[in-house]
Amino acid sequence: MDCIPVLEGKVALVSYITSISSLLALHASSYSPWVAALFLLPLLGLLPLPRLRQIAMVAAISCGLGLLFSAGLLLLTCSETLPFLGAYLMALSFFHFSEYLLTAAYNHTTLTIHSFLLDHSPEYAVAALASWLEFAAEYWLFPGFKTAHPYFSLVGALLVGGGELLRKLAMTQAKSNFTHTVMFRKRASHRLVTGGVYGWVRHPSYVGWFYWSLGTQVLLCNPLCLVAYTLASWKFFAERTYNEERYLIEFFKQEYVDYKKRVWSGLPFIRGFPLEEVGNAFPASDLDVASVGGK
Repeated sequence: MDCIPVLEGKVALVSYITSISSLLALHASSYSPWVAALFLLPLLGLLPLPRLRQIAMVAAISCGLGLLFSAGLLLLTCSETLPFLGAYLMALSFFHFSEYLLTAAYNHTTLTIHSFLLDHSPEYAVAALASWLEFAAEYWLFPGFKTAHPYFSLVGALLVGGGELLRKLAMTQAKSNFTHTVMFRKRASHRLVTGGVYGWVRHPSYVGWFYWSLGTQVLLCNPLCLVAYTLASWKFFAERTYNEERYLIEFFKQEYVDYKKRVWSGLPFIRGFPLEEVGNAFPASDLDVASVGGK
């Protein structure tokens, strides 16, 4: 685990793997000596030292996500009626855990308990709750509907897997240049990343998250939330890329303008900060105004 330089990241990884293996061992009716220790980890939070409380919270969240992953795996492999719900639970668990783990590995100076993204925003929580309620209601009213279209769910699984892979590649290739929040001030070490997946699209992490979120609803066969997620996610990323590119142009000036002209955003019908507004927003001395087009 040398690639994870901070203790919190190592604790998260061990807790996640231990909780998965423990639940699977219990399901197989074999004793796991880690089970008792697993559920005692949160008790560390009662200790007075702030660092230990932080580590206890990381361990508890990682254990919870691990248990969610293993529960999903059991549904996927053992249930005849809810296998795609199991796949969804696995995807949800891994997404949030890997957000924390990769932040610990590549940008640990920004690592906090919020790096799990479980409390991303009230809107994110409402969207997740809405998808669970739709799935439960439709499964109760039309139980055959959720299993009648396995190929539809397989398409969702591909979207989820592809979106997850793209986002995590973006995080690993950007390293410390990747953050979960829009930066308003340029750090001394901040560099513009234009290679790898950033050579395909300007915002690979957003593209990955966009299609991951839509894929979860296709996977669950949630038609109402699929429409709602599409509209809400598009609006969120349209606003996010506009604001982010405004600061990236301020940070990197002509370098980012040239990059923006070469590489598309990757998000459907989203342009980011329009180049025709650059001349009005920034001093002409910082940019080659004559070269700024209207992409």
